[in-house]
Amino acid sequence: MSKYLLVGLGGFLGSVARFWVGSYVSNRWSTKFPYGTFVINISASFLIGLTITLLAERMSWSPNWRYLIPIGFIGAYSTFSTFEFETFRSVQDAEFLMAALNIGLSLVVGFISVWCGVIAGRAIR
Repeated sequence: MSKYLLVGLGGFLGSVARFWVGSYVSNRWSTKFPYGTFVINISASFLIGLTITLLAERMSWSPNWRYLIPIGFIGAYSTFSTFEFETFRSVQDAEFLMAALNIGLSLVVGFISVWCGVIAGRAIR
């Protein structure tokens, strides 16, 4: 049960951090480009690479840190970082086709999914 609490606590903190960072950046910079989301996604990509590397190389750390930080906090802060890390692992394992498919399909199908969601949302009245 404690792993669920750690994921929940990390998720709470990550979603609050996402809101704060997104609001802060958006209020400081132009709103033409989604700078807040961009900063969140890039910082989360860095953080997931950093924390997973540290957790993997520091065997004395409790496995609970994995639930709290990469799964809970970074997962709520941005799922984009997970996408980036999984793509990185594919490249690292020389699975270039899988990495390219993950990038291409995620972008294209993700965009189409957003579009379909907008259409469905507008259809519900």
